[in-house]
Amino acid sequence: MSTSNLSTVDSSDRLRVSERAQCVPSRVLHLRHLPADVFEEEVLALALPFGRVSKLITLKHKNQAFVEMTSEEAAVTMVNYYTSTTPTVRNHPIFIQYSTHHELKTDNLTNQRAQVALQTIGAAAVHSGNMASGGEEWGFASSPVLRIIVENLFYPVTLEVLQQIFSKFGSVLKIITFTRNSQFQALLQFIDAVHAQHAKAALDGQNIYNGCCTLRINFSKLNTLNVKYNNDKSRDYTRADLPTGEPEPAAAFGVALPQYGAAAFPPTFHQHTGMSVAAVPGSLVSPPRVSLQVAPPAGHSVLLVSNLNPESVSPHCLFILFGVYGDVQRVKILFNKQENALVQMSDATQAQLAMSHLNGQRLHGNMIRVTLSKHPMVQLPRSGAGQEEQALTRDFSGSALHRFKKPGSKNFNNIFPPSATLHLSNIPLSVGEEVLKDLFSSGGFTVKAFKFFQKDRKMALMQLASVEEAIEALIALHDQQLDHNQHLRVSFSKSTI
Repeated sequence: MSTSNLSTVDSSDRLRVSERAQCVPSRVLHLRHLPADVFEEEVLALALPFGRVSKLITLKHKNQAFVEMTSEEAAVTMVNYYTSTTPTVRNHPIFIQYSTHHELKTDNLTNQRAQVALQTIGAAAVHSGNMASGGEEWGFASSPVLRIIVENLFYPVTLEVLQQIFSKFGSVLKIITFTRNSQFQALLQFIDAVHAQHAKAALDGQNIYNGCCTLRINFSKLNTLNVKYNNDKSRDYTRADLPTGEPEPAAAFGVALPQYGAAAFPPTFHQHTGMSVAAVPGSLVSPPRVSLQVAPPAGHSVLLVSNLNPESVSPHCLFILFGVYGDVQRVKILFNKQENALVQMSDATQAQLAMSHLNGQRLHGNMIRVTLSKHPMVQLPRSGAGQEEQALTRDFSGSALHRFKKPGSKNFNNIFPPSATLHLSNIPLSVGEEVLKDLFSSGGFTVKAFKFFQKDRKMALMQLASVEEAIEALIALHDQQLDHNQHLRVSFSKSTI
């Protein structure tokens, strides 16, 4: 790991901000609007959840910094995440974009403070077991489930308070609360491990309310939570149909939790008198509301997709791709500007998820841009519209291809960013490896590797030449008929072959 001042970077280039800089991926990221007295550790906390940081340069007198990741993939993931979740330092919003520099050249003048910060955080990552395989890189957390302990519990901490805090870092799927040794604890499951890692980095050691309710956060050994009741002690946000009955402690969870003292469930709170929650300043959240009703997050569910290839894009293609991250209701390619499209998801959470994973990906040779639209919904064409205009708008609300319409679907737990490795499922026993390889090869895709699941031959992994090619293959071959009544299911995998 190496760091330096920016003296070796041409002064005429170092702060250039252009449209190209925002769109062309680079391992080097440019951070602006930082506090003048920002610490190197605060800058690193923004980047480390997404991969290893090799170089760090701070320009405190200009409220800026440059961070070089060891891989472009890590930088792209970081930028995509912060497109949908505004990055902050000390509750102050900052701006992150790709730099025009593709690497930070170093000289012999070492920034000692930045060097110490990199080494310190690296040692902490090793200590907490968050190193990637081989110990060579800081990798993503292995589990999307966090174990949360609340110390100095002066005020009640509810499910709603936890959801309010942690949902700022990604989609929260499930929460379980319990006590152990008189300590209030919770298990909280994110949509994926990246969001869990970032939440831990940002919130561990923080107070929910000023001077009390301190969060201590670790990764759980569990990879998923199975909640059977939606009440004030446990909640599955993917299952609005669950009963609200008061269960026995162990029955509330689909997993055994002896190490967390589930027998002490439920927690009890002792509200101190003489001071209301509303009187406590400087807290992470506003005072908890009384209502615990499950409701979808507020916000728009329509996305604006730009820089599309108008020669290749279609409503169906966008429906299949965005359908990996939620149930697409309508798609409209703009008639007079066909490089732009509107995609309406089922709710705001799905829209945020699709935006965070697909913004900056390449589709039909173009790097697409995905942002939230100002439109609350996609309008269908007026009755007098021409045939071509009508063909550019499709209503998919009744589609049988929605992946998430079934409550409690396993698909909620298998949402991953686009990758070169595809997960294939619903494969008939009569279809072998060569048939599947030929299917993809005949579509113009390069098959690099293939493997059936050892315990379930109805599923397989297929690795293609690139992420872009995998995106094209998913669009082309998802729902491909393999025999008279079985259709291939294709999604992105977090695994490699």
